[in-house]
Amino acid sequence: MFKSLFFKYISAFLLIIVVSFMLLIMIIGNIINGYSEQVKVEVITDTAAAAYTYVDENYQNDMPFSQYVTQNEHSIAQILQALTVNADGVTIMLADENGTLLMRQGVDRELLEVGKVLPMQELDQVLAGEHVRTSDTFAGLFEQSHTVHAHPLTEGDDVYGVLLVCADSNDWRDLRDSTVQVIMAASLWVMLAALIAFYFITERIITPLKEMSRAAKSFAAGKFDVRVPVHGNDEVAELARAMNNMAQSLEALDNMRTSFMANVSHDLRTPMTTISGFIDGILDGVIPADQQTYYLGIVSEEVKRLSRLVSQLLDLSRIQAGDRKFVSAPFDICEVCRLILISFEQKIDQKRLDVEFECEDENLFVMADRDAMYQIVYNLVDNAVKFSKEGGKLRICLERVKKGEKVRVRVYNQGQGIPAEDLPYVFERFYKSDKSRGLDKKGVGLGLYIVKTVIEAHHESISVDSVAGEWCEFTFMLPETDAPEKGREGE
Repeated sequence: MFKSLFFKYISAFLLIIVVSFMLLIMIIGNIINGYSEQVKVEVITDTAAAAYTYVDENYQNDMPFSQYVTQNEHSIAQILQALTVNADGVTIMLADENGTLLMRQGVDRELLEVGKVLPMQELDQVLAGEHVRTSDTFAGLFEQSHTVHAHPLTEGDDVYGVLLVCADSNDWRDLRDSTVQVIMAASLWVMLAALIAFYFITERIITPLKEMSRAAKSFAAGKFDVRVPVHGNDEVAELARAMNNMAQSLEALDNMRTSFMANVSHDLRTPMTTISGFIDGILDGVIPADQQTYYLGIVSEEVKRLSRLVSQLLDLSRIQAGDRKFVSAPFDICEVCRLILISFEQKIDQKRLDVEFECEDENLFVMADRDAMYQIVYNLVDNAVKFSKEGGKLRICLERVKKGEKVRVRVYNQGQGIPAEDLPYVFERFYKSDKSRGLDKKGVGLGLYIVKTVIEAHHESISVDSVAGEWCEFTFMLPETDAPEKGREGE
């Protein structure tokens, strides 16, 4: 489970979200701390300034400061209370020069009671440096940390008292903690919503991949009828379609291979049985001497048939292994086509075919492998004769597409033709349009595949056009070249 793609995605997704929100909380916490500290210092400083101004203006140095505070306790308390009302959460304290607390006004009830002595060491440090600082507990006098502003009350160079303004730091921490809690709660909801969305999005990707994996295992087991469901038009759907197309091609290839094996088995067994039977008949004396020549002729034809089949299989093997090499040289394609037509003279006469041979010039020289081109034209003419109707037309046409560039070769016949649904597959291995073997009793579906492969090895292409039951025509092109030097044609 922990190695699955879904687990890796979800782990990375959660890690990114958690780290992102932690950084967000830290940034917002620091912003709140900085802002609250600044606001707190401003409030304490303004309150201290207002309290100092009141005391400094009203205190006369004709009595001790402690006595002044005692006599004017009510009026001073009212003023200080008014100042603390405007400064929420602030406490104001007045102490004499010895640090004895004379008055306290504010909301913090954890501070010292009146009459207690404040820690002079802490006060001296505050008064000697900056007026505002943050102290943990002010030498242990406070139960919680406070921000303290201490201001000396002076008359000339003499210090007669101390003014202290304090604020509990926890008030600001509560704001920060509340903000953090709100962010964390919002983060959890966002994370939950994101996880739900991520689950469905990932599931939409992972599920087709699992189905493709199962289909691939089925293909490996030889079951090519399995298909992957296609949902939508995204990249995953395109991959599923490609898998299905591949499965369809594999299934068709497997069917053709099965058909090929059956055809090869039949084509090997039938002539071998015929050859064996006739030879045994001759050896046993069953066949009379005057008929032996006839039956030996049949044996010869069957041997040639086996030779052609083995030759095609060897050609296929060499082509697939990349061992067959083609040597291009100038030769007369018109002469090659004439020789092939002459070799089919007997079969043409048997079918009473109307032969037309059209050549733009007496000679057309092309640059290609002569033996390979002979094999190609021979296979095309053989098919044309085989599938022509009695008395039909057989035509070979050679013409320049553009002088000095290309020569087009066309082989046409009237007869059975090729059905439209079979046209895309006629050049595939083991494919036979004549599945009933009514006319094509000797082929195994390799001839046109070899033709196409050889043509493509010459960097050209071959095409077919046909009307079922009427006609069929194969067309390919070869590069034209100049006539070779005398004695070097076909080398």
